[in-house]
Amino acid sequence: MSETAFIITIDTEGDNLWSQPRVITTHNARFLPRFQSLCERFGFRPVYLTNYEMAICDVFVEFGRDVIARRAGEIGMHLHAWNSPPLVPLTDDDLRHQPYLIEYPDAVMKAKIKLMTQLLQEQFGQPIVSHRAGRFAFDGRYAAMLLEQDYRVDCSVTPGIDWSATPGAPGGTGGTNYSHFPDQPYFLRPCAISAPAQSGLLEVPVTIETSRLVRRAPWAYRPPVIRGLAGRISPRHSWLCPGENGLRGMLRAAHGARARGASCVELMLHSSELMPGGSPTFRTVAAIERLYADLEVLFEDLSAWCAGLTLREFHTRMTTEAPAVPIPADGSQMRLRTSLEETL
Repeated sequence: MSETAFIITIDTEGDNLWSQPRVITTHNARFLPRFQSLCERFGFRPVYLTNYEMAICDVFVEFGRDVIARRAGEIGMHLHAWNSPPLVPLTDDDLRHQPYLIEYPDAVMKAKIKLMTQLLQEQFGQPIVSHRAGRFAFDGRYAAMLLEQDYRVDCSVTPGIDWSATPGAPGGTGGTNYSHFPDQPYFLRPCAISAPAQSGLLEVPVTIETSRLVRRAPWAYRPPVIRGLAGRISPRHSWLCPGENGLRGMLRAAHGARARGASCVELMLHSSELMPGGSPTFRTVAAIERLYADLEVLFEDLSAWCAGLTLREFHTRMTTEAPAVPIPADGSQMRLRTSLEETL
């Protein structure tokens, strides 16, 4: 059996977009070489999922071309609809509301995806095959449009997480609800993006460990009186993501995936989180140093049982090795279904 794949995905975007800036800057591009060097020291090849402002940033383009030339990583696509051309206003203030791409008309969605894909191909001189949706908002229309542009793999799914209460355009229905999506890689059908298929767009979900308490007693996290206690006993979700969890939570997520026999573990972070003040989480130089200390420990652990792959390489592994559909654990609603009738 192949080693577990370790995939590093970076949402490569402007500085501190959480603050809804009126002018988007890209100073964080100068902080990426340190992270790249750390990855290379452990034999890992990160995937830089790149959005519009970074695709036209000379510093990042030079960096990305070097990474590709040395086969030290991959460039993929990440699309923030509110500032990615063609610009078609959807709200009274798109920079403030940051609407989801799936809230735009189909024609606008297609135009934005096509332009971003062509821009990245021109800037980096190779086909772009990997993708993550901005703000994790994904649906079947989006999946079909990616396939039209020859994408092979997506990593937008955050299993167990419901974004429907996170607003985009005012009056909209919010983000995508991934509460009952698979937590392991699967080929998806645009007509039902949570349902595994035999071929199509490969979905590689972010590694998120949902606590057993959530599965067995979800009511424990609802009443405010006991929600805090339940969270301390068993955190509701542990992400393999430094912006969501510290070292302990990231290790919990990775080891939980390993215990389930996952074919890969996927780390996600934002490029701006590698720069002091580039995110709400890592505001200072000291915070960045603590982040790198945690990443050192995490990478040391994962290097003992994982092999670093890009999303493109993982797609090749999945299509050439023809892995069997994983058998779900009893009672889980987020495992892949095994019946052939259910996958067709």
